[in-house]
Amino acid sequence: MWASAPTRQRTYKTFYLPDTAEKFDFSQYDYVVDAIDTVSGKIQLVLAAKEAGTPIISSMGAGNKLDATAFRVADITQTSVCPLARVMRRELKKQGIRHLKVVYSKEKPLRPLEDLSMSCRAHCICPPGTKRHCTDRRDIPGSVAFVPSVAGLIIAGEVVKDLVKR
Repeated sequence: MWASAPTRQRTYKTFYLPDTAEKFDFSQYDYVVDAIDTVSGKIQLVLAAKEAGTPIISSMGAGNKLDATAFRVADITQTSVCPLARVMRRELKKQGIRHLKVVYSKEKPLRPLEDLSMSCRAHCICPPGTKRHCTDRRDIPGSVAFVPSVAGLIIAGEVVKDLVKR
């Protein structure tokens, strides 16, 4: 997150989730970038940014993708193909949010190979006491380093362009 100068830089050693949201005052930021992997965190972040009147851009799913050229910038209402964008559209609509600037991929996600010898379904590595376990999920998305990083560069470019316009 970027803040207007002069401000003091703060570091938060926490995941942004609905139960940690009160730690953040988004009215102090010029722009919010959402790169959260959980839907509940993404929804809460969008709601908080919108409530504070702070522009936000949200990254949709980059997992199980190989084509870094398939990313697009659009309003969430204009997205297609991306399963995360579909869920976000539905959940944001329930919250009364109709528009959100997003980066999403037009590439259909690949299905991971099911190899039980190295699968979390057979060899769970979640820490003891974790509420949810990897064995509870249908698929755990994988990613190659160059795909999410391209999404991040596109987001950075959009933020800079939007800030320069202001």
